[in-house]
Amino acid sequence: MHPVAAAVPRLTSLAERPALRRLATAFERAGHELALVGGPVRDALLDRPVTDLDLTTDARPDTIAEIVRPLASAQWDTGRAFGTVAARIAGEAVEITTYRRDTYVPSSRKPTVEFGDSLDGDLRRRDFTVNAIAVRLPSLAIVDPTNGIEAALAKRLTTPSPAVESFDEDPLRMLRAARFTAQLGFTLDEEGVEAMRALAQRIEVVSQERIRDELAKLLAADPARPGLELLVATGLADRVLPELPALRLEVDAQHRHKDVYEHSLTVLEQAVELEHERFPGTPPDLVLRLAALLHDIGKPATRRFEPGGQVSFHHHDVVGAKLARKRLRALRFANEQIEQVATLIELHQRFFGYGDAAWTDSAVRRYVRDAGDLLPRLHILVRADVTTRNARKVRRLAQSYDDLERRIAELDAQERLDAIRPDLDGEAIMRELGLRPGPEVGRAYRFLLELRLDEGPLGEVEATSRLRRWWDEQGEDTARDANR
Repeated sequence: MHPVAAAVPRLTSLAERPALRRLATAFERAGHELALVGGPVRDALLDRPVTDLDLTTDARPDTIAEIVRPLASAQWDTGRAFGTVAARIAGEAVEITTYRRDTYVPSSRKPTVEFGDSLDGDLRRRDFTVNAIAVRLPSLAIVDPTNGIEAALAKRLTTPSPAVESFDEDPLRMLRAARFTAQLGFTLDEEGVEAMRALAQRIEVVSQERIRDELAKLLAADPARPGLELLVATGLADRVLPELPALRLEVDAQHRHKDVYEHSLTVLEQAVELEHERFPGTPPDLVLRLAALLHDIGKPATRRFEPGGQVSFHHHDVVGAKLARKRLRALRFANEQIEQVATLIELHQRFFGYGDAAWTDSAVRRYVRDAGDLLPRLHILVRADVTTRNARKVRRLAQSYDDLERRIAELDAQERLDAIRPDLDGEAIMRELGLRPGPEVGRAYRFLLELRLDEGPLGEVEATSRLRRWWDEQGEDTARDANR
């Protein structure tokens, strides 16, 4: 069966959605063209869930708004200057954009947008042929000027115009190519790969925010590995995430250690598997996936060749956390996300001493306290960090972490570990010691917190007694200085 014929049933089913039927009728009555285009058509062809409804029309933005208004429960501008009007119709969000004809200025990725007058011209300007397919409404006529359907069904990623021209016009398309190879399971054609290699430096004209958003979408894909490997192979990663290709450490005949780059990609894959297993049905966890990908980026800077052919990476967790903060800030990630990723990286090595020496309850409490709300993610990251082929070692580490999680659960049941606090709060400390707010109250609070971590709950009476004894030991000079 011809690819177009095979695609018709899926596209027809998509066009029957109430929002699309209402829009098709309204635009036809108004004397304007309307077509479903891009992502939703592509996803319907691939039998993937269609979540976004993107349409294009010959109507100008003001006319679009006028036609849509009676149908919409809500309407908003997402880019009226670029010809796009968004609305909610029959419970679905839709975006409708006027046909466009983009003209690019050299050394910039910001096009001068001009409204076009044909669907064919609008499709030929798009990033990839699989996104340059449209279905006219209500006729259901398929418009595919660049053979995007054949490319989609063959899982090939190609550009409507020569790849070097397309990527030069809009360098962000190179990152989108990497994302689609992961998200859709497509293979970028050799022309596209060579164009990415030749034009990698052009990505520098793209804003960090746009790069961040594409990297986040890439990491949300399962698996992300093909897209990340494409970025590294073409040199684009050197421009947008240089810490990743830097993990490809050379290994000589004398000093042996695992391939840190391959290890990191495997850790990411294993973390995603555990994420699905432990939190089924939840959105992709970007913080966890960033931490998994970047957890060892401190190794290149800390690698040391030791006697006997060994290699060490002392404090790579601390160095890696600093590097992650720096890179994620440059990419304009949210501060909270940056600190969460850095904390996970800084903590990911701590467990590996657990199996060698018995942890006290105090050590377990500190592990939980330092992880805080990140503890479920830390559990996943640490387990995913085991990539050895030594089956006995894998079993031993898994059993050790099973034991740690069991102890955490037992202590949590006894003490509510997730909310560890001293037995006395700041007001009680000031009342018992006769202090005003200041640094000495903080010192006293930390003393009681350490007691709580070391010995568990003491109770108010015992905590008060121990606090007074500690305060007396600080000496009369400290107490006198605090109350001046």
